[in-house]
Amino acid sequence: MLQTEIVQPISNALMEELGMTWHTDSDGTPYILNEIIPVTPDEAEAYYTAANELYAMYVEAAQYVIDQELFPALDIPFNLVTQIKRSWERDDLHLYGRFDLAGGIDGLPIKLIEFNADTPTSLFETAVLQWALLKANGMNEASQFNNLYAAIQKNFQRLLTGEDAPENFAHYYQYQNILFSSLAGLAEDERTTRFLQQMASDAGFQTDYCYMNEAAFSEQQGIFNPQHTRFDYWFKLYPWEDIALQTDGITGILDDISRQQTCTILNPAYTLLFQSKGIMKILYELFPDSPYLLETRTEPLQGKKQVIKTMFGREGANTTILDANGRVLKSLGGEYDNYHKVYQAFAEFPQDREGRSYQAGVFYAWEACGLGFRRGWDILDDMSKFVSHRIL
Repeated sequence: MLQTEIVQPISNALMEELGMTWHTDSDGTPYILNEIIPVTPDEAEAYYTAANELYAMYVEAAQYVIDQELFPALDIPFNLVTQIKRSWERDDLHLYGRFDLAGGIDGLPIKLIEFNADTPTSLFETAVLQWALLKANGMNEASQFNNLYAAIQKNFQRLLTGEDAPENFAHYYQYQNILFSSLAGLAEDERTTRFLQQMASDAGFQTDYCYMNEAAFSEQQGIFNPQHTRFDYWFKLYPWEDIALQTDGITGILDDISRQQTCTILNPAYTLLFQSKGIMKILYELFPDSPYLLETRTEPLQGKKQVIKTMFGREGANTTILDANGRVLKSLGGEYDNYHKVYQAFAEFPQDREGRSYQAGVFYAWEACGLGFRRGWDILDDMSKFVSHRIL
């Protein structure tokens, strides 16, 4: 039975001062809990090892998908296949992603739930808010598995060096710039994107931000901000699978931009392979003995408690839990029913006295670099809460 430590909360005023305006959910309850999960050094090390090993397996699985042309099996849109292959062959840098994991604490084994590789959320909460919660309560803010800010900053440097930046790297960035974009009207997305912009600025890049609808695209020249400045890199907090559905020709324009290398797009298109839950079937077939993988198929599992998910989807939408006899235990609707489904063996989550489940989120940027938790019920939906941690 998991027991958290109750501490003094961070005030809403302070969170808003830090730029986090989504601190309260629609039902009036706090999104950032004034609770801390105690984690042992061995448990933190196990999360680090698991994420690193899982990423290596994802790379091998993605290569297998590309070699075998298995894109339809992952629900990959046909109009992104060329761009996915090109970004993979060029080894475009994967800036960051987040593994969602069951177990790892309370004596439960670590199991992969999915990989949010393209547009992961909880970045600001993991890197800043849980650190601030420890500091506000007089605890050692360094006692976390949390070097997320520094790790992503180093990854920005790797865009040019391909490796850890040399001690004097300022000359690399003299004429390099990055444009950051997210959709207008989404406060969390905008704050997350501007937070990444801050990391890139600290890494030495010239940066700017504009909304997605304000960016301009040219097949021959690249991507521009509203002031007609051309950018070498473009980070978009907008899912690749949604880009593929646009009817304004943007997918083709981005493909031309990628082909002519007038601008590099972050995260790269190949992260859509990681994002698709269909790749977890490939992972299970390639690595059946991995302790981190749950049996995952594209047809129902026989005689097992299991979870049905769509290939693409977010915040628990279109997820169903079945018992071993195929009866529905819990189901959430959503807007992703147009995608095919995977069937994943059910994993036990750490639970507290009230029966609420805790899911670990481990960020990956070149290596595993940050841990945070979400708390919810049987299916973690958009009303789940963020829970901080500290290493004992």
